[in-house]
Amino acid sequence: MPDLLIELFSEEIPARMQGKAAADLKKLVTDGLVEAGLTYASAGAFSTPRRLALSVEGLLAASPAVKEERKGPKVGAPEQALAGFLRSTGLTQDQLEARDDKKGQVWFAVIDKPGRPAAEIVADVLEQTVRTFPWPKSMRWGDGTLRWVRPLHSILCILSDEAGAEVVPLDIDGIKAGDTTHGHRFMATDAFSVTSFDDYAAKLKRAKVVLDASERADHIWAEATNQAFAQGMEVVEDRGLLTEVAGLVEWPVVLLGKIEEQFLDLPPEVLKTSMKEHQKFFSVKNPKTGRIEQYVTVANIETADQGATILAGNGRVLSARLADAKFFWENDLRIAKAGMQPWIDALSSVTFHNKLGSQKERIDRIAALAREIAPAVGADPDLAEQAARVAKADLSSEMVYEFPELQGLMGRYYSDAAGLPPEVGAACEEHYSPLGPSDDVPTAPVSVAVALADKIDLLTGFWAIDEKPTGSKDPFALRRAALGVIRLVTENQTKLELLKLLSFANGVISTAIRRFEDSKLEDYLKQASQDLDIPVEDLRAAHSKAKEDAKQFDDSIGSMFRYFRMGAGARALLGMNLDEMPFVKSIRRGPDLLSFFHDRLKVFLKDKGIRHDIIDACIAMPNNDDLTLLVKRAEALSETLKTDDGENLIQGFKRANNILSAEEEKDGVSYELDPDPKFAENDEEKALFAALDQAEATIKPAMEQEDFTTAMAAMAKLRGPIDAFFEATQVNSDNQIVRRNRLCLLHRIRTICGGVADLTKIEG
Repeated sequence: MPDLLIELFSEEIPARMQGKAAADLKKLVTDGLVEAGLTYASAGAFSTPRRLALSVEGLLAASPAVKEERKGPKVGAPEQALAGFLRSTGLTQDQLEARDDKKGQVWFAVIDKPGRPAAEIVADVLEQTVRTFPWPKSMRWGDGTLRWVRPLHSILCILSDEAGAEVVPLDIDGIKAGDTTHGHRFMATDAFSVTSFDDYAAKLKRAKVVLDASERADHIWAEATNQAFAQGMEVVEDRGLLTEVAGLVEWPVVLLGKIEEQFLDLPPEVLKTSMKEHQKFFSVKNPKTGRIEQYVTVANIETADQGATILAGNGRVLSARLADAKFFWENDLRIAKAGMQPWIDALSSVTFHNKLGSQKERIDRIAALAREIAPAVGADPDLAEQAARVAKADLSSEMVYEFPELQGLMGRYYSDAAGLPPEVGAACEEHYSPLGPSDDVPTAPVSVAVALADKIDLLTGFWAIDEKPTGSKDPFALRRAALGVIRLVTENQTKLELLKLLSFANGVISTAIRRFEDSKLEDYLKQASQDLDIPVEDLRAAHSKAKEDAKQFDDSIGSMFRYFRMGAGARALLGMNLDEMPFVKSIRRGPDLLSFFHDRLKVFLKDKGIRHDIIDACIAMPNNDDLTLLVKRAEALSETLKTDDGENLIQGFKRANNILSAEEEKDGVSYELDPDPKFAENDEEKALFAALDQAEATIKPAMEQEDFTTAMAAMAKLRGPIDAFFEATQVNSDNQIVRRNRLCLLHRIRTICGGVADLTKIEG
């Protein structure tokens, strides 16, 4: 059984594309081989900056011969149907067989497919793979039609076994497959031939190329940490950068350099970010001081001076970069120490969204929300508002303009420099969190208040202008914001009336929406003047009259609807529907946005092993805008349903509920009266009365204290008495008094169990 070796040799492939490209090459080729009938034992893909390689071991020498049967049209079917079937099979009518079928005779084609040699199949599959390769970006060069990420120089494609190696005959746009490749661009320029994968990997290493990306990464990390350790230093771990650098070199040479003394007082995050983003350097810190004092760079070539020239060049470039960073830092510190007001003022001219105003207006909204939220999270309202007003000031700083990923973090430095309370600085850094499901959640009260305000303003704002996520599209990261609110509330065990807060946020957003509407009014008036042939002055007058009339209204809702009453006259002339105005629609979106939170909560709790139907059963209960309460209820119900008593109770409850619902519908009455135990006729019925009394005595105070675990455990104990009751008792007794009493007893089961969760939502 031969082994297959493929190498696609090109100009430098971007590091970020290499891993996926190797995986794509493996999948496309092996899937194509298997589909053509060639199975294999194992396969491995590799990448370097200049090559993609694939090794397939234990490949069949040829695909097996196959006999295929295809069912065609009925005998006597129209000629066109028969002709199409013949074309698809490549047969003639006299080669078909007529066989009996359920509805008469049907034509069958028996097609013998002979086996094909592996080389022929490999050539077809590899050409198809190369021509349709899914690069994120590709280019065409020269006169050919082939597209590749960078110009493709050569193709190595051989099948090897005990007898030797053979080149697979293949020509793609003039690039013929062969058995030769090249080593390192500078240190081993001569071409060489290979006979197998082992021979290929060994010769590449002698030619200064490490084929395996993970081997290059391991070498870089080991060498970097060893060199740093020898000088009493530590390399700052960065797995993403390590993967990227391993994709930039074929022969990694690790060099350790020093940062000039004048830059060592820069914040370590600034040093790390500058070196990483601009030069792909690893940061090296002094474990005694925590300062970043050195760096690791990875060259792609060995030099006679042991990298001294490379380090000198890198040092000059690094000094220029860090000089810029130092300049930004010192300028920013001067503004920060003066109170940061120029930055805050500058945000007035930065548009957050054309319908939602500027960044400064958004800060004002977040500040109002943070003050409103503060008592619920145990924060001082004045401190929360102060933190909200400066939390985004660093967006105007030169450092954040240069390195946007440092927003928030630089805010903490600048807040501290301004002499603001430490809680304010912490909120500046933490209010963006959590950004993802694995991020840490802020716990400091002021930080939590500002983080919640930031995300809730984002959600209510975009809900107000009808920019909700649709399908897989979520350009404003609203799903992430909702998940952030859920984690902030639940992981801090915060009791928050979310619906009330959303209504407050809608009121706050009204100013931005109103301003946008006002900016559009003149456009509306001019367009209406043309469409209705009414002088624009008359429309302006109608609008002004409506505004005057509106002053007479005593609007109990307050300023939220006043603007729209003001403009009612003009909008009537314009044929505009008040209910379709963005802000009016936003007032009615509180429950809609709450449903969005519930949907995100289902995703969040599903990852914790809680089923959707359990969450639905809890969402159906009162106070479902208290997310902490909702999660506690769902967790307790989930644990209860994992027990035999809990699972079987659901069946008993549903039986009671179904019987009761059917009889209520048939009789046209509701059996809500308290059942009387004196009408109980058997021991099981009497036992159920006693069990319900005992359960209610436990469940009611437990629910008042939000002790769902105790309440649901008491509810689960009803499983036995309910089962025994149904086994021994006929609910629809001939005695109407007894029947009515038993239906009231079922209603009591429904009420007691339904007070814990809506068990009708539970599946099964």
